[in-house]
Amino acid sequence: MSVDTETVRRIARLARIRISDEELKPLARELSAILQWVEQLNEVDTENVPPMTSVEEDMPMKKRKDIVTDGDCVEDILANAPAREGNFFVVPKVVE
Repeated sequence: MSVDTETVRRIARLARIRISDEELKPLARELSAILQWVEQLNEVDTENVPPMTSVEEDMPMKKRKDIVTDGDCVEDILANAPAREGNFFVVPKVVE
């Protein structure tokens, strides 16, 4: 598949990317090369290959215990606060 400059311009507009006219031809060549590489994947025989969900099939997912804690680090959290009152951040009033 070959990508022309008008297709690159349309893709850029849809992706909301600003591309100059000088960049159109090089990008068209790059996109064409990428699509040719992807087309080569269709030549691979995958008839007897089962679908994979991950690289390592039988690897169990690591889980942690779902325990609620307060973190016990109030002072560390509030150390960089510009203003605080007790164990709370003080923020400017935004609603009158």
